[in-house]
Amino acid sequence: MTKDIIALTGKMPDAWSVVAGLLAGGPELRLRTAGEGAVLQLCDEGGRPLVSVESPVLVQVPGETARLLGPEAATDGDGPVWWVEARASTAVPEAERLAGAFAGRLAGMLGGTVWPPGAGEAAGDGEPVPPGVTAAPAPVAAQPAVDVLTDKAAVVLQDRPVIAMTAWLSDARRATVASDRGLQIVTPHTSRLSFATRSVLFGPPSRWVVQDGEGGYYDGLSGAVLRWRDGAFGPAPGESGETPVAGIFKDTAPTRERQLAVSVRTAHPADDQLVLGGALEAVWQTATGGPPAGWGTAEPVNLPWSRRRLTELAYERAPESTWTVAVGTPERPAVATLRVIRTKEGVEEDITFTAGYGEDEQPPLDALAELAGELVSRHNLVSMLVQLRAAGRDLSVPARLQAPPVPVGFALGAEEIREIGADHARRPPLTVRPAQLGAAARPGFYYPLGDGSSADGWTHLDILMRHLRRTAAPSAEGPGA
Repeated sequence: MTKDIIALTGKMPDAWSVVAGLLAGGPELRLRTAGEGAVLQLCDEGGRPLVSVESPVLVQVPGETARLLGPEAATDGDGPVWWVEARASTAVPEAERLAGAFAGRLAGMLGGTVWPPGAGEAAGDGEPVPPGVTAAPAPVAAQPAVDVLTDKAAVVLQDRPVIAMTAWLSDARRATVASDRGLQIVTPHTSRLSFATRSVLFGPPSRWVVQDGEGGYYDGLSGAVLRWRDGAFGPAPGESGETPVAGIFKDTAPTRERQLAVSVRTAHPADDQLVLGGALEAVWQTATGGPPAGWGTAEPVNLPWSRRRLTELAYERAPESTWTVAVGTPERPAVATLRVIRTKEGVEEDITFTAGYGEDEQPPLDALAELAGELVSRHNLVSMLVQLRAAGRDLSVPARLQAPPVPVGFALGAEEIREIGADHARRPPLTVRPAQLGAAARPGFYYPLGDGSSADGWTHLDILMRHLRRTAAPSAEGPGA
């Protein structure tokens, strides 16, 4: 299993300190660049990559190191820290030692620590940087994060407590989409996915492949037993023809902690004055009492929250879409992904938000109608779905069976209600009447669906959806529809 080794330093790693760390393994090794210069690779004499090092990231968001690496990686105080990630090749046994030597040398020069603890202890003083070191060109299709590449899948081996959507993994995901492959992440059963990583594993052939500890594999999201066949991990049917569920997947314990999930879509007219992120900020304020702590295009999230900078990035990347992740404070766990999409009509924002609540904390279900009203009045709401489920407050995703979410509320914006018909939309066959939102001439509606304590929320949502879809034949509606 691959070891990723990370140096966390207080001082900025300049180019020569990174090179000096890489050459701690000896001057006979060669350097080259990959990823359009964003990655340095330490290679043997035959040109085989041994260690790949990502460009240093300045993490300015408190709590990020502990969120992704565990409490032992927590930094002193709330000051920023430089995160330098090294990935050892799985093909060369000595690569992990070299990655540790690099991280240890870098931390020693710049004042910092190495994760996992002890990984850099064998670094020693290393060899001095020889004069005249140059970088060798890298193959155009180099993907440092990928351990096995076939016609069907790119397989990434990871062994860390939380599998984050790092810049490497994000690059690998984009490459697999472009090449019509699946991304398959292989981990021990003790690993968890970050919310951001879970959000991009949409389904086969992309998978979270988990080692069961006994030589077998299973899907970390569905529990289906897997096997390697024809260049990818896939279901392993039993004698009956059905794919069994791994026993370890069902080994769960009940929890009284809960997660509130909010999915929001907005649609804005094209406008030079548009500032994105307002809907996400409104959701965050309602669920946590404050704004997001930080945002970025990968994990660790490195930038303090700024709607202006988010908007600038989306405009720079248009007409391509922009995917970002935002996080909350350690005291109030919350995380969201935001995709900004340029359309013919304007700009859409797709938001998936989740906040965690402990046993003695109450999700703000009573504030959902007010939130929906703000989204309709100020942020061009298309739709909002709110769900509640029993799950861990820390928001990471275990390779275990989890309770399904239950819908507690649904909202539609003014344009969608106009297409459905306001009279029809305000009279669903539900016990609780919807709340009218926004201007009376162009209303939206919020539909309460329950408190999340039973599966009735799914029944109510199904009844509501059937009712709203019947607008395809408005002339057939009776007076009581």
